Amino acid sequence: MNKPVVLVLIPLLLAGCAQHEFTPVMSQVAFKQPSPTRVITGSIYQDGRDLRLFEDRTARRVGDIVTIRLAERTDASKKASTSMNKNDEFNLANPTLFGLPFSAGANNLEMSGKGDRKFDGSGASDQSNSLKGQITAVVVDVYPNNYLAIKGEKMLTLNQGEELVQIAGVVRPEDIAADNSVLSTQIADAKITYTGQGAIADANTIGWLMRFFISALMPY
Repeated sequence: MNKPVVLVLIPLLLAGCAQHEFTPVMSQVAFKQPSPTRVITGSIYQDGRDLRLFEDRTARRVGDIVTIRLAERTDASKKASTSMNKNDEFNLANPTLFGLPFSAGANNLEMSGKGDRKFDGSGASDQSNSLKGQITAVVVDVYPNNYLAIKGEKMLTLNQGEELVQIAGVVRPEDIAADNSVLSTQIADAKITYTGQGAIADANTIGWLMRFFISALMPY
């Protein structure tokens, strides 16, 4: 096997062996707030220990938890068809010289030709995806307009592999319901990832060598 081909196949092989990483979001959130310049002690009300008596308990601050109700469904369909047909035909009579037909030996110069070109192309694509369920996310940042940046992960270890769900985006506080939940369709800049690994995922994955032969790197 040629050396350039080997260099191309090695990254594809390493990509097929990549493992999913689960990084808990809660451990990445900094709960410690900057200490005030003057620490007040012995008072009834202290900084960071306030109680919200006249508002609901939905997520508002960094470190709060909000439940995301996954209700994603996409349907896409595309169809294209092209047809082209062109016919060409010409006839050239034998020329005459001084009223006499011109010839080259036993052959005259009469010519005729015909061309026929035809092209038919068609393509169709249908795709449907659905994702339902729930995942709990953590508020990782609060923007100046009080919008909440959320991020969450869930890993399920099953008897035939692992399933990983990741979600991130921006939520408006007024979109959070009284039960501290929000629909995934109401998340701005949403990034939802659903992946898996194990026997079932491997059975539905094309091998690295076959991926190379059907990739754009092939000249045909």
